[in-house]
Amino acid sequence: MRAPTLKRDTQLVHAGRRPADFGGVVNTPVVRASTVLYPDIGAYERSRASKFGTLRYGRYGTQTSFALVDAMAECEGADGAVLYPSGLAAIAGVLKALLSPGDHLLVTDAVYGPARNFCDTELRRNGIDVTFFNPGIGSSIGDLVRPQTRVVYCESPGSLTFEVQDIPAIAAACRSPDITIVVDNTWATPFFHRPLDLGAHVTIQAATKYIVGHSDAMLGVAVANEPHLQRIRDWAAGHGILAGPDECWLALRGLRSLGARLRQHQESAKIIALSLADHPAVEKVLYPALETDISQALWKRDFSGATGLFGVELVSTSHDAVRAFIDSLGLFGIGSSWGGFESLILPSKPVRTASDINWKGPLLRLHIGLEDPDDLLEDLHRGLDMLNAANRRDERKHNVKHR
Repeated sequence: MRAPTLKRDTQLVHAGRRPADFGGVVNTPVVRASTVLYPDIGAYERSRASKFGTLRYGRYGTQTSFALVDAMAECEGADGAVLYPSGLAAIAGVLKALLSPGDHLLVTDAVYGPARNFCDTELRRNGIDVTFFNPGIGSSIGDLVRPQTRVVYCESPGSLTFEVQDIPAIAAACRSPDITIVVDNTWATPFFHRPLDLGAHVTIQAATKYIVGHSDAMLGVAVANEPHLQRIRDWAAGHGILAGPDECWLALRGLRSLGARLRQHQESAKIIALSLADHPAVEKVLYPALETDISQALWKRDFSGATGLFGVELVSTSHDAVRAFIDSLGLFGIGSSWGGFESLILPSKPVRTASDINWKGPLLRLHIGLEDPDDLLEDLHRGLDMLNAANRRDERKHNVKHR
């Protein structure tokens, strides 16, 4: 691992790279392999002493995946990493590795929807008791801890509504060596947030998003220190879980420009979020980097930046009007995922069972890409102006009808 004195941008450029191992080639090549040949049986037998981090058999990785593991571990300040074929696979793999029948799991109520579904279905079917907690719970999470509690799962900021969780307070309240704090760090990436420094034990990235950064690969990463790393790595290897070398190479490519891209995402997102907050068709913008956001204090304390994903609560309006607004946009794609260079928009319908539903109007999720923010604002304001005009017409009709 490199010296921790390196600045973040320098670390992103150099982490996991060993040009001398490949004749001076700057980028680690894509190494595709299943069978690896040995000069004699003794060399083959010696290779079996270590499954991980050495070229042995394709299921344990190649130089391409080893480079990404080293880079992600260095960026997070951890002992190692495990790679998965998607972000959800990383979530499922970590939880299955850390939990057994009879255990109790605490999960933030603002968790990613497919992760919630995995907890409510697969884990419950396997005899694991699941309790969802209010994302603003902080140190009071100690009141929910049981003797059987083994994992506290956080996602900060939370999915769709973007509440920042108080990881240091949660970690302090769950000091038992039997409890593992897991944090989904996809939104901020290790460039803007390092949960392991705040008391967490494992972080998860849907590297599909900002790490890859170009909407062209599916990939998940779990980063941890020992002894958690060994459990997570052994479970993945034992279940034949691996990420392909091409996807790992795309993530390495994306990692080199992560800092530059995130700063642009952040700058544009702040400009657009501030502008939208003042529009009459908007009730509220859900973005912790805004001074008006309920999570602003925690975000300023624990994060060094914000990315391009945030929520928008519209004033009360019809479902058809929201659909017409989205369809009117010319620069915002309609599609799942985020973190690429393109701007995206989707309606969002958060599921909450342990916290208050306090939004008045429909919610949207916006990802601000790398386009010029002036162009994006013109596109959004044109649509919102149409939406606002439609709302005023509906209000006048309603008033006439009820005179």
